[in-house]
Amino acid sequence: MELDALDRALLRELQNDARQTNRDLAAKTGVSPSTSLERVRLLREHGIITGYHAALDLEAAGRSVQALISVRIRPPARPVIEGFREWAAQLPETIGLFVTSGAYDFLIHIAVPDVNGVYAFVIDRLTERREVVDVQTTMAYEHVQSRSVEPADADRPRTTGHRRR
Repeated sequence: MELDALDRALLRELQNDARQTNRDLAAKTGVSPSTSLERVRLLREHGIITGYHAALDLEAAGRSVQALISVRIRPPARPVIEGFREWAAQLPETIGLFVTSGAYDFLIHIAVPDVNGVYAFVIDRLTERREVVDVQTTMAYEHVQSRSVEPADADRPRTTGHRRR
């Protein structure tokens, strides 16, 4: 799907506030409510909008300590990687997970109540997995996340890959 200026404006506004009414969204983007509704429907159908989510304040939710944990697994075979990925993504401490290249196979972003929670995650969860051969933990002092992502320019070559979950 080729995105035009209206699609980009709709995406920007929805990322800022996905709970706004269609009427408000249409007014902010300068189109009729029916046009706004139809364009958002098309963005969903084409998989550009994958869902709507509530953003949590991790500290207020009792998960004020964050860490990035690099994990190397062996053997580096697809079934082992996919199995570990599915397992780690479902853990309640995990708030993000990357399958990576380089010295480590995974980068897991966790949020827990305290430093003991980081220790328990590494020792009680990760190192008990037989495929895990190395773990490196980096404490995060602060996490700044972009709330709005602009689609790539139409002239840029696009790559395909897995959608964010």
